[in-house]
Amino acid sequence: MARIRFDFDNPDGHRLAGLLETPPPGVETQRYALFAHCFTCGKDLAAATRIARALAARGIAVLRFDFTGLGNSDGDFANTSFSSNVQDLLAAAAALERDHAAPALLIGHSLGGAAVLAAAGNLPSVEAVVTIAAPATPGHIQHLFSGVRGELETTGEAEVKIGRRHFRIRRQFLDDLEQYADAEHIRRLKRPLLVFHSPVDEIVEVEEAAKIYWAALHPKSFISLDRADHLLTRREDSEYVAETLVAWASRYLGLLQHREEASGGTAPAVASGEVLVTERDQAFLRGLYAARHQLLADEPVSAGGSDLGPNPYELLLMALGACTSMTLRMLANRKRLPLDDIEVRLRHEQLPAADGEQHGPQRIVQRVALTGALSERERASLLKIAERCPVHRTLAHADLRIRTEADERSRND
Repeated sequence: MARIRFDFDNPDGHRLAGLLETPPPGVETQRYALFAHCFTCGKDLAAATRIARALAARGIAVLRFDFTGLGNSDGDFANTSFSSNVQDLLAAAAALERDHAAPALLIGHSLGGAAVLAAAGNLPSVEAVVTIAAPATPGHIQHLFSGVRGELETTGEAEVKIGRRHFRIRRQFLDDLEQYADAEHIRRLKRPLLVFHSPVDEIVEVEEAAKIYWAALHPKSFISLDRADHLLTRREDSEYVAETLVAWASRYLGLLQHREEASGGTAPAVASGEVLVTERDQAFLRGLYAARHQLLADEPVSAGGSDLGPNPYELLLMALGACTSMTLRMLANRKRLPLDDIEVRLRHEQLPAADGEQHGPQRIVQRVALTGALSERERASLLKIAERCPVHRTLAHADLRIRTEADERSRND
């Protein structure tokens, strides 16, 4: 895997230090995630590193970074607040979208979990949220400052010891926590939510996980990290989080499954412009490979297959529908038409044979739904263009001949 330095500026102009963990060669980057670490921790925390690497190995690139005033990031920690941490998260998401792709997954550990719950509502690209050992609201950390409240009231600034380190905070930090006193933002999350927590966590008690869970609407899940400590210092705990996180996220992020060859580094080499079809079993399951992508083809169980992928005619219809949709979007963007969404439904039909004929003609029925404030003239123009996409021309108009020949790699075993 490659760890790419990924620095960016926050709204205050401070340069924040980040690392982007990317998948290894042979594993396609399917989605991007943003990881927020615990209060006063850094991006190089062992658990965060292990989880990021495990996710990257499964096709999810992960950005983790140091909040303002921590680690290698610029700025003064004393000038920060929970709100500024949320703003740092939003800046990280914007930088990730600008240079790669917007994050589809938010992961937060400890107070970072509270931060992702607060930030998710401002990130429409986020499709799922995960918290690890997180409090329901940032107000949970107020007990850390109980011994210096008097000093904060009189001087406006105090030094606190958190873990083994000393930090200076200002009264603004405590005042800022008041606006996050309730968990109503969790109820408004409207994203699939996974909550990890240990029942023996001595830093953030497991009751906080219960508050998150009951505040959130479905779909939501809870996984107990039995015997794990707050920082997931044992390797097996952080690896367990990564494994179960990917399995859960695949349901909501559309992650490709059945990627054994890619994950094992044994995906067959395919030249650009070619595709390769291999047998995956002695029935109908087939591996379909392009230079950088792979999927499965199969037949339904009723036909003797395992139903692990589309059948060949479904793949044909998908190819035509995808080409049609892409062509329409390209034209709409070029002409700046108010086209909000495109849906293409296709069906292959075998028509009755005419008298004296053994087989009737075949046809593909393609229905195109265009959503947006389009005029009738614009709709008619787009529908006409739908029949000019490259795949449509190949199927309907090209003088297409298919030649089958023996591959020189054919062999007798």
